[in-house]
Amino acid sequence: MPSTPDVPSESSKDAGQSAVWPLIVLLIAHGLSLVGNAVTVIVVPLYVLQLTDSVAATGVAGAFATVPMIIGGAVGGVLVDRFGFRRAAVLADLASGLTVLAIPLLALTVGLPFGVLLLLVFLSGLLDTPGRTAKEALVPDFASDAGVQLTRAAAASSAISRSAMLAGAALASVLLVSIGALNSLFIDAITFFVSAVFIGIILPRASSSSAADVGIMPAGVWAEFVEGVRFAARTPIIRSVVLLVVVTNLIDAAGFLVLFPVYARTVTPDGSLLGLIMGSFAAGALTGALAFAKFGHRLPKKALLVGGFLIAGPVPYLAMLAHCAPPLLLAAMMIAGLAAGSINPLLSATLYEVVPRALRARVLGALTTGVTAGMPLGSLLAGSTVELWGLVPVLLGAALFYAIVALSPLFGTSWSGLTQA
Repeated sequence: MPSTPDVPSESSKDAGQSAVWPLIVLLIAHGLSLVGNAVTVIVVPLYVLQLTDSVAATGVAGAFATVPMIIGGAVGGVLVDRFGFRRAAVLADLASGLTVLAIPLLALTVGLPFGVLLLLVFLSGLLDTPGRTAKEALVPDFASDAGVQLTRAAAASSAISRSAMLAGAALASVLLVSIGALNSLFIDAITFFVSAVFIGIILPRASSSSAADVGIMPAGVWAEFVEGVRFAARTPIIRSVVLLVVVTNLIDAAGFLVLFPVYARTVTPDGSLLGLIMGSFAAGALTGALAFAKFGHRLPKKALLVGGFLIAGPVPYLAMLAHCAPPLLLAAMMIAGLAAGSINPLLSATLYEVVPRALRARVLGALTTGVTAGMPLGSLLAGSTVELWGLVPVLLGAALFYAIVALSPLFGTSWSGLTQA
């Protein structure tokens, strides 16, 4: 009698769908909080400019928003390990929502002195990085429960991040026109609260369990941070990732914060081209992340990483050097974004595999501190060198330096640790 072929039962299909659902809930929550971040980044500087009518004051507010990322990365991962991934994510979202909500509430009632505004901006930035670390640390657990490859889960998380930034920018634009900067922050706060509800109430507990799920009683925050740094320092692939990303982030900060805006002002007096440049890059990056989720596990990782950096980094600067017409420049930015879309999920998947779960949050937090530390320096160097030598030599230097750094994974044995998942 011929055997009956195995056919997936309805119950097994339902089980597979139910296993994937928590991962989807997590990614939705992560996306909502990132939408809130994007709205904050756009609305708060405009509100400060409206409040003070001072570009210098706006720059100070920007510093108060970015410096906490370094501090939050340093101690945030340790605190996430202490409180547990899930609990830390909820607390961070609630705290971010409250700090954002306090800005319009105070401004519309008792008043909001500039010093208090800076404090709220600082606290919001300080708490955001640990929350993002906590959500990223949860991804491998729910991916494992769902039977989803780490490369695909990391790519999905990256795609959500890119989509959220685009959606947040669009939402901020609509809110600014319709209800104004101050009232926009009420809607902004809601995104954080909804994210907290998704993670704290709707999201079930992952099957993986460790001290990180319920919190641990550590010897001390500094000792845990040092432990994360030491693990990263003695792991060859992590050392290589940090060194590479520190340098590329430095150049990226110079480009996005100084060189792109300066170039946009040379083409359009009001700098309106900058929005199209950013949007084209982000759209390409979203497409690249989605493509990586579909095909990335089949491609050679080292070649994909080197090719991604070689295209994503130098191409925008070379296009500006060539004085490409705006449509060609935007096409170049989209191609660069497409190449960049695979970089973050590829590196994230590698880190997920290499870092033990018990150290995951503190190592990711330490890495956040490391890779963001060069960004303020990149912005300062770009501004001073453009003043000294002009835009063209700096664009050429950025392209050449980026290309040299992008080739580094081809040398040495440390990059052999790239994930093959």
